[in-house]
Amino acid sequence: MDFTFTEEQQAAAEAARGVFADVSPDAVPSPALTPGAVAEGFDRALWARLADADLLSLLLDEEAGGAGLDAIALCLVLRESAKVLARVPLLENSAATAAVQRHGGEELSTAVAARAGRGELVLTVATNGRTGHDPAELAVTARQDGTGWVLDGVQTAVPWVFDADLVVVPAHTDADRTVLALVARGQEGAVLAEQISTTGERLGELRLESARIEARYVIDAPGAWEWLRDLLVTGTCALALGLGEEVLRMTSAYTSKREQFGFPVATFQAVAVQAADRYIDLRAMEATLWQAAWRISTGADGALPAGGDVAVAKIWASEGVRRVVQTAQHLHGGFGADTEYALHRYHAWAKQLELSLGPAAAHEEALGDLLAAHPLG
Repeated sequence: MDFTFTEEQQAAAEAARGVFADVSPDAVPSPALTPGAVAEGFDRALWARLADADLLSLLLDEEAGGAGLDAIALCLVLRESAKVLARVPLLENSAATAAVQRHGGEELSTAVAARAGRGELVLTVATNGRTGHDPAELAVTARQDGTGWVLDGVQTAVPWVFDADLVVVPAHTDADRTVLALVARGQEGAVLAEQISTTGERLGELRLESARIEARYVIDAPGAWEWLRDLLVTGTCALALGLGEEVLRMTSAYTSKREQFGFPVATFQAVAVQAADRYIDLRAMEATLWQAAWRISTGADGALPAGGDVAVAKIWASEGVRRVVQTAQHLHGGFGADTEYALHRYHAWAKQLELSLGPAAAHEEALGDLLAAHPLG
């Protein structure tokens, strides 16, 4: 494998840096500053700039007005977005759009994916706020009824659901397979209740009660949900990496200026060793991220299915981002607890990402199951 980024991938990252250059993490609502503070919708102005820069259509084919790029390019852009805590559904919209194009057929791709790539529609995915292999992620059932499908069940902690035009809902069928149903805003039989995330963002509980979905808005291609889930997970790992890199940069800048006994605290061995450990975490997060993104992008064969690489990336991202922000808080001292300083916002977002990815032990168990099913050597 070759992890050298192509010119097109690097151009996407450069375009993202330009779009996010003037975004301030201080724009993120803080429950620590204002108990009960909730963000009202995502940053629509930033969303429009992303659309103008063709960053919403990275994964779409050129025939659909996209760039024809891959998961690696998307992860490069997501990494930049996390450095400024960009309040946009970039991951969910991009992953859902790509899944619709890849598995939904020409008619659905034209009606939904192309428009989402231009920023005319906003898509999200009902993952109950978690991208791990959690049985609760398939809390909705689907059954065929005549020419359509009927959905029942409750999906909690759905991101951006109050702002999305369409929600991609994974639903389990009696035939022991998973379909993807596109549920429109205002769909009869769909009820939303507000929930609040660790970051202060607005989530939603989506309750489906005999919601009837036309067959053309249901994707029943084999492997569609598994592919979408792996892309969502890998994108979440990219967000964790970008956030962690920015937090370590903030910590380096602070400890280089902060003096004790006439010397910058960054020169003290105890501080330097802790920072070095977190740098190693970030490099491991990065290496495993690109391995997972490469497997998704190329479909390359390996000793294990792509899920093995995704599981390894999740283990490092979930544990690594937690260790990075905890060390940053420690090395900032009392200043790290100042709610007028952005670090506490990064800590809240890191905790949300950690919760989304799920505990490392669960991913290690999933990896063990894969190894048992696909012995190496």
